[in-house]
Amino acid sequence: MAEQPSGVNCKSVGGLKAKPKKTGKELTVGERENTELVQQGYQHFKNGDIQGLLGLLSEDVEWKLFEIEGVPFSGMHRGPERVGEFFSQIFDTEEVLHFEPREFVAQGDKVVALGHYAWRVKSTGREYESDFVHVISVRDGKVARYQEFMDTAVVGGAYRGS
Repeated sequence: MAEQPSGVNCKSVGGLKAKPKKTGKELTVGERENTELVQQGYQHFKNGDIQGLLGLLSEDVEWKLFEIEGVPFSGMHRGPERVGEFFSQIFDTEEVLHFEPREFVAQGDKVVALGHYAWRVKSTGREYESDFVHVISVRDGKVARYQEFMDTAVVGGAYRGS
């Protein structure tokens, strides 16, 4: 289904061996397992293995980005098939220049990934970069919910060419 184009530079994703953080106490076994699952998803993305990433999702997964005018993959995507379409739309419309999850914070069923990325919009040639926060909920060993926070103004501007 959705395959990452060859030559994508996600070199920093390979450094996912950083220990997840939790303030105040050690991670529980479940929090450690959840963090490893999330890191495995980023590794699949880095390797262009979108099918492998989709295999980590629950059947009722909710994958959400804020609505951004003119950005075809923004909004809510429900189920692995729709998330696969999300990745197809990304790779059809953008080229990843840099993608680096830098830190993972786990608590209960949630893993928060903090990072930075840069992309080029194919239709306008415009590049944008932003810090990001991904909030991922894990249920029964599968990703059940994903929500992304980023600078939506720079993303929309790159799509408008402004």
